[in-house]
Amino acid sequence: MDIETSYNNSLDYLYSFVDYSLKHSSELAKADFNLDRMFALMELLGDPQAKYPVIHVAGTKGKGSTSALCAAALQAAGYTVGLYTSPHLLDYVERIQINGTPITHEQLIDLVEEIKPFVAKIEKLTTFEITTALAFMAFAKHGVTAAVFEVGLGGRLDATNIVTPKVSVITSLSYDHMAVLGNTLALIAGEKAGIIKPGVPVVSSPQKDEAWEVLERVAKEKNSEITLIGRDVTFELLESSLDGQGLTVDSGRWTVKDNQFIQASARSIVYGQTTDSFTWQSSNRKRRHGLHSFESQRNSHHR
Repeated sequence: MDIETSYNNSLDYLYSFVDYSLKHSSELAKADFNLDRMFALMELLGDPQAKYPVIHVAGTKGKGSTSALCAAALQAAGYTVGLYTSPHLLDYVERIQINGTPITHEQLIDLVEEIKPFVAKIEKLTTFEITTALAFMAFAKHGVTAAVFEVGLGGRLDATNIVTPKVSVITSLSYDHMAVLGNTLALIAGEKAGIIKPGVPVVSSPQKDEAWEVLERVAKEKNSEITLIGRDVTFELLESSLDGQGLTVDSGRWTVKDNQFIQASARSIVYGQTTDSFTWQSSNRKRRHGLHSFESQRNSHHR
């Protein structure tokens, strides 16, 4: 059987499970979201998600681009980086990338064949849960030294939320998936705040008061230091055009003057801080290189 036929068969297998991304919001409200299935599956697989440091990104707006920028900056700093986002644009393997390149069709085929007997042991797994597990496996097999995982829906009960990250990131919050997450900003923020882990630092975009109060409370309950962009890390717009943005970013401990999406980068990682054994080791030059690389890919993708 040729590769593309096998690849399509693998996709047929993945889509044979419940895919809530294709369901109406009224059906989402009835969904059985919980983490028990993911924990059970990953235990059978040997917990590959614990074999590399992770940045975990949730939010309503900007979580995909923030995740991509984190990955680009980490790669520029010398890390081998896994990036997991959803949905894909043209090809399913776009969801699972290593150093900016999607895994191959052959790799997805092999991963699917490997996971099948384990999936068969757990009832009611979903397409997203299995795909998330494939990403955890792919990154472990490749030996990545850092990974960035974008939450699919919400946070607290999302399949990605079995990780204990080195830093959690929550981008701008607003009303989304209200049938599942709740019909107030406070309820939605509570679901997004579910990615905050005990003692793990969290970085938040500027938020409306109703959302910020929830994030701040949860971080305090979890003994997690929370950094708020606009308060703890400030920025000043220097220039803005179709070619990019120029910003000065100041944390009170360091000042960076650079261009093209520094705000998103500062939102994602507090430069110079160390969390356990995972240290952000990059010079300003490397950061600039990563940011320019990200912007070049972004412009090319949009053309």
